[in-house]
Amino acid sequence: MSRKYALKAAKRERAGKGVARSLRREGRIPAVVYGDGKEPVKISLSSSEATMEYRKGHMFTNLCDLDVDGQEHLVLVRDIQENPVTDFVEHIDFLRVTPKTKIAVYVPVHFINHDDSPGIFQKGVLNVVRHEVELICNAVDIPESIDVNLAGKELGDAVKISDALLPEEVKPVISNRDFTIATLVAPKTGADEDEAKPAEGEAVAAEGAAAAPAAAGQAPAPEKK
Repeated sequence: MSRKYALKAAKRERAGKGVARSLRREGRIPAVVYGDGKEPVKISLSSSEATMEYRKGHMFTNLCDLDVDGQEHLVLVRDIQENPVTDFVEHIDFLRVTPKTKIAVYVPVHFINHDDSPGIFQKGVLNVVRHEVELICNAVDIPESIDVNLAGKELGDAVKISDALLPEEVKPVISNRDFTIATLVAPKTGADEDEAKPAEGEAVAAEGAAAAPAAAGQAPAPEKK
């Protein structure tokens, strides 16, 4: 069962930019509840409470017990609009869900068994390609994160979705290939960095060769066309 949090809201009859501005002056924001074959309901809720929950980073994966004028709705946030200057939430779309609701949702990746990876033991660097993976699952049973197994991974290996320990009935949205989540690459060494730079003696010699014609009072040789 997904974790839950709670919010209180009130119905609103009107919509539009003017109504939204009026609500925000009162410390509230517009929102809408839709889905489950029922009519959408326009609501408003506390801007500070919604923003506080949003900043916890769980609103897209945790269910919400939404109290709308005393009527309970089990919902999941599907879209949030935030102010680009203040980062305060300005509008929310809530989807009604039931135990039968299937949904696609992005879930964070958590890597495990670092100590059992020869590549990690050799100071390899885990280059993460996907910090989140989009999964299809029951809306009331969204995993907090998925564990991805690093055991046995060598330098140069790719860590793929097949290395993820997915809960039962949870599947990736991308189903036609074993896509990469991370790669294990060799660490950079001082020798690697030195190869990218000219040797000090070579640089000095090159500078001296360029300066020699001028020092002798001669113009540099013209370029061949």
